[in-house]
Order: sequence, then structure tokens, then C-alpha cells
Amino acid sequence: FPSSPIDPSALMANSASGMAVHDDCKLKFMELKAKRTHRFIVFKIEEKQKQVIVEKLGEPAETYESFAASLPAEECRYAVYDFEFLTEGNVPKSRIFFIAWSPDTAKVRSKMIYASSKDRFKRELDGIQVELQATDPTEMSLEVFQTRVN
Repeated sequence: FPSSPIDPSALMANSASGMAVHDDCKLKFMELKAKRTHRFIVFKIEEKQKQVIVEKLGEPAETYESFAASLPAEECRYAVYDFEFLTEGNVPKSRIFFIAWSPDTAKVRSKMIYASSKDRFKRELDGIQVELQATDPTEMSLEVFQTRVN
């Protein structure tokens, strides 16, 4: 039997964004969105397994500070944060933020992998309302969150 021809461009496209998303990522995100069982989720790309996994879950009572502290200073991550705030009429609301954390000190290869996989990963998480790109903590401060929801 002749082997079926493989389109090299299909292979390339696949490897560029070819990160699998572990089911747990979607499951935990749905819990955060629907049940508010997590304040935040930190996701990590496991390069050897070529997949995005859940690295850390924040309890509903955890603070923004513990969220910020859970992002490594020198490595890229994706994160989702359930930001609660009051509207001008003092109505409590929340917005789900997606944060692409890519510190300047991270390895170039890591930054490239996270950047090229981001859109595909984000599409897997249905219900993200605001996206932030951050290269240092000031770019994802509570003040930044506040300005993005108003």
C-alpha cells in the first residue's frame, strides 16, 4: 500500500500551536466560572508532554497577593483570576481575567512557546472576559484590573 502523502505545512502548523490542553484545565476553569470554587488558576506548559496543565488552584478566600506570589518571577505562565469589584452603584460584580505572564527574565524559548500557544489555549476556556499581557507585576496590579472593568 502506498503511504499517504503528508503535507509538511500541516506538520509545521501543528507543531507551532501543538500544545494539548489537559482536560483538568477546562474542568477547573468551569468550576471557577460556574461555581466560584477557585479564586484563581495558574497554568503551566509541560514541554516534555507538550501540554498545558493546572499548576496551582487558589481557594475562594485567597487574596490577590497570594495569586501574584504564585506566578514565578522568571518563568512564563497562563493564569485566570476571578476579580470581584463594586460598580459605581455599589453592585458587586466579577470579571474573569486571563493573564499571559511572560516576565522579561524568562527564557526566550519559553516566551515563544507561551506566545504561540496562547490563543489556542484561551479558546479552550470559554468565558474569559478580559485579557492582560504582563511582563512584570505592575502590569497586572489590582489597579490595572480595576481600570479594565470600568
